[in-house]
Amino acid sequence: MKQKIFITTPIYYVNARPHIGHAYTTIACDTWARYQRLAGKEVFFLTGTDEHGDKIVKAAAAEGKTPGAYCDEISGAFKSAWQKLGLTPDDFIRTTEPRHKAVVQQILQKIYDAGDIYAGEYTGKYCFGCERYLTDKELNEKGECATHLAVPQVISEKNYFFRMQKYLPIWKAELQQNPSHVEPQGFRNEVLGTIDELIKNGEDLSISRPKTRLEWGIEIPFDKDYVTYVWFDALINYVTAAGYPVPLRQAQGDKDSAVVLSPSKGAAGNSFNELWANSYHMIAKDIVKPHGVYWPTMLIAAGIPVYKRLSVHGYWLGFADQKMSKSLGNAKDPLELAGKIGNDALRFFLMREMNFGSDARFSEEIMINRLNANLANDLGNLVQRTLSMLKKYECGPNPASAPHASAAGIDASLKTLKADYIKYFENFEFHNAIEAVFTVIRSLNKVVDDYKPWSLAKENMAECALLLNTLFRAISVVLIYLKPVLPEKTEALLPLLGVTTEQSYPESLVEVKFPEQKLDTWPMLFMRMELETPHPPTPSA
Repeated sequence: MKQKIFITTPIYYVNARPHIGHAYTTIACDTWARYQRLAGKEVFFLTGTDEHGDKIVKAAAAEGKTPGAYCDEISGAFKSAWQKLGLTPDDFIRTTEPRHKAVVQQILQKIYDAGDIYAGEYTGKYCFGCERYLTDKELNEKGECATHLAVPQVISEKNYFFRMQKYLPIWKAELQQNPSHVEPQGFRNEVLGTIDELIKNGEDLSISRPKTRLEWGIEIPFDKDYVTYVWFDALINYVTAAGYPVPLRQAQGDKDSAVVLSPSKGAAGNSFNELWANSYHMIAKDIVKPHGVYWPTMLIAAGIPVYKRLSVHGYWLGFADQKMSKSLGNAKDPLELAGKIGNDALRFFLMREMNFGSDARFSEEIMINRLNANLANDLGNLVQRTLSMLKKYECGPNPASAPHASAAGIDASLKTLKADYIKYFENFEFHNAIEAVFTVIRSLNKVVDDYKPWSLAKENMAECALLLNTLFRAISVVLIYLKPVLPEKTEALLPLLGVTTEQSYPESLVEVKFPEQKLDTWPMLFMRMELETPHPPTPSA
């Protein structure tokens, strides 16, 4: 049986339409899912939208709409954007769906019945942007939320609290014993530091809002006057989509006579236990605290295993190194960018430019320079001139061709590529995995430059044919490795060339199979782009 893997984006808040930050995370998950599928694994890829809370009510009111109608519109915009960008999620969850409401209320009731939810009074500094109370350490020197640059409102009210303190030491011990739960290391250290601070301050987690202040939320099952706090709603989406609840055992007397029940099925037709055993979350660094601290303690309290891994990436920075966001007015529309350069080019830039875990800079100049250097100059040039010479000299592609003298060195580089590529992808180091492929591509271009097939065609046509057919095989291999990153281009070109392989990631030229053929036409992979310059003003009369 195939190994089952569960990969999730965060569910995106519907107070704004999708921007480049949303696109990066979703494309990264899609790329990783394609990598795993190509390796023969069964992947359940989840994304969706978070649709409850104060900000939704305010955003809907600003547009003269009900919260439900507003959520339908913006959630639809996210789903449409991912389809237009060629992304392949297996499920798109909305927190307003009945299936999610039922799971949230069941988990709340389970934790409440265990005595781990209690009523209490609380006064704190509430940021409506973050939808949570902030500590003084989370405020800047002006007393503002460091993320939203707004002074929190002091609110005092009765609420329900989750006994997070009870589970923080358990989660800390688990994370220290199994550090791969949170990566990269810097964010794991951040999580451990936050746990220590919360333990020191004795803080539990507020999990409700009174309906007198907020009605747009999931009603708490044990008090009809309250709705669920956004994180105790939103975070549960991951187990909802994976098929929770799972009735593991029904006691009949003592534990030895317990009866194992059949697990429920998730949206992918898999059992919850199968999916959750290999559950991977990918998030941006602004939501490390809820995913790295709140969520694991909630899971432990509910008797659910902690996720396998939380992978955290940085921000895309725009002008003056400011984070790209709607609130700052510098967000980029991914559909507009893809319309200019194509889905694959946008995907490649985002995956190659960001060092996962660190921030990355975005500008059209950086993007065009990257695409010209890697896609047009390195890959595009290699493919175009090799195929053009095979056609011009009518010497292939020929599956019976013997290897050229350069083949031994190429095979050695492919063996190294496979090991590096798998290592980097498993660690979510997309930029390094792509660079490993392009190291081989640049070495193939050097083979072309060193052996000069255009000259060999005049002096030794037999060797020229061996060289070009060897290069054809090598190009086929690197295109297979690029399938998760450039799905549209590779899916168009590889079938046209008749290329197949029994190996997901071949490490030698002989693993590539193709029919004898005469090349006619093929799609241009990537052309050089120029930076758009503003038109000079028209002189006044």
